[in-house]
Amino acid sequence: MQNLKEDQKFSFSSLFLIILFFTYFSSALQLYISLSGHSNFIGLRDSIIYSLIWLIPVLFFPNHTRKIATIYGIVVGGLSLISLAYFVIYRQEFSQSVFFVMAESNFSESNEYIQQYLSIKLVLVLILYILVAIVLWKQVKPVYVQNKTKWMVSLLIAIYALMPLAISVMVKKTSFEKAGAHLLSRMETTVPWQLLSSYIAYRSQLSNMENILNNLQSLPSLENLKDSNGDTPRTLVLIIGESTTRTRMGIYGYNRNTTPMIEQFKKENPNLLVFNDVVSSRPYTIEILEQALTFADERHPDLYLTQPSLIHLMKQAGYKTFWITNQQTMTKRNTMLTMFSKQTDKQYYMNNDRNQSARQYDDAVIQPFKEVLTDPAEKKFIVIHLLGTHMKYEFRYPKSSEYNVFQDKTGIPFNIDDDNAKVYNSYDNAVSYNDYVITTLFNTFKQSHDNGFMLYFSDHGEEVYQTPPYDVLGRNEKAPTKPMYTIPFILWESPSWLKTHPNNYQAYVDRKFSSQDLIHTWSDLAGLTYNLYQPEKSLVNPNFKQSIRWIGDPYDKKGLVDFDKLVK
Repeated sequence: MQNLKEDQKFSFSSLFLIILFFTYFSSALQLYISLSGHSNFIGLRDSIIYSLIWLIPVLFFPNHTRKIATIYGIVVGGLSLISLAYFVIYRQEFSQSVFFVMAESNFSESNEYIQQYLSIKLVLVLILYILVAIVLWKQVKPVYVQNKTKWMVSLLIAIYALMPLAISVMVKKTSFEKAGAHLLSRMETTVPWQLLSSYIAYRSQLSNMENILNNLQSLPSLENLKDSNGDTPRTLVLIIGESTTRTRMGIYGYNRNTTPMIEQFKKENPNLLVFNDVVSSRPYTIEILEQALTFADERHPDLYLTQPSLIHLMKQAGYKTFWITNQQTMTKRNTMLTMFSKQTDKQYYMNNDRNQSARQYDDAVIQPFKEVLTDPAEKKFIVIHLLGTHMKYEFRYPKSSEYNVFQDKTGIPFNIDDDNAKVYNSYDNAVSYNDYVITTLFNTFKQSHDNGFMLYFSDHGEEVYQTPPYDVLGRNEKAPTKPMYTIPFILWESPSWLKTHPNNYQAYVDRKFSSQDLIHTWSDLAGLTYNLYQPEKSLVNPNFKQSIRWIGDPYDKKGLVDFDKLVK
């Protein structure tokens, strides 16, 4: 065993300072993110773990500590400025989605972004950040430990860093590819792995998306497409909500006042149609939109790969198409969402955060919607995809605002423990904020005086402790409850549209309908007919026929269930 010289004694202060220096470039931002309530503490934990990897060479080569720290500070510290600046500007963590948006921007747009966001605040934050890093660098000293300790500490760091990979492969029995992807996702909080992981994930998801897009672009056009509206100027808007069950909306009879704004809008606009019995066929975003936005359904789930989508339909009918989204742009789960968006003529990606469980408010879509409404195209089709009331619910609305209304058990019609009551209340607050966003979009469309209509529905519902025994949270196809599938479905038609499209839709608001057949209802509303169109599947058609509303996993032989036979 090697004995340390007198001037090479172990120092706790030296160890603490070198750890502080190595973790500073990733953990400082993660600490702020956690303490500010933007996200949870998991990112801070992971950033510390993967920053400690740099401690290993320092332990083995203590005499080169200053050189190692200098190179680390220049390279890793310099790269961390990108993540920090991005968060200061957008209040979002750097992610693979940023690479996607960067690839979509030209030099002129990038230059405009720099000019717009290069503020005094940003410069001061970066200067302060660099100064703190320099102070920490000056305090760095060698850490001398015995050989046995070097190996033990290094081994512990390596084991802890690779533990997610080992657990995935050995315990969860996942493939090495999936386990590796999970490990990279854990390292995303830490520079430089954050940039490397984000770029690898971006390239992978881009490749998957391009393959799907290439397949869809080769699909034939819809046969015998006819538009009863001809060339009349019009704007048609589809708002897709997220995780919002109608059973928690005041406008649908919920006892708490969660939707005061849309209720007021209905009083002022009696032609607002609130459909009372619409359900989603799947309780997951991707899976339901693969049906709702295409000709696929529970009996034919793969038709989205072989038949044109709603976007294809509208483009073939001569509409200029737009997609405004506050969903994450490119993650493994969201590739299909981006695939749908890329079929449109112009896209607005408002949420490039790394973490879905982060504060990102849906009011971000309002300004781009106003911009799109001014587009000179005579026929516009606009899709707005919200983050809605997605978990974590407390991240869906501002903490200190008029939307943080429900804070106790008042109005909860059953016994519930304090922790669950907190979640229950945060969901209702998220519904209340969603009410503000939805109503603002309706009012914005109304004030534009555009000829057309706006339809809002949620992709699926959410179970938030409201079904006996009041202990279920989230969504699970294997154990379905009605709130997971019951969704809002609200239609507003402009006065100019109603003049030329008189209808009896009010008589249809109690029809039992599944959003898997949305494309047929939309076609009916838009006056489009073609060979694949089936009027009996349209909620607003006189020839509508009630059919079994299947829910569940269509790829499971026993996965389909009749929604109307659910007991709870």
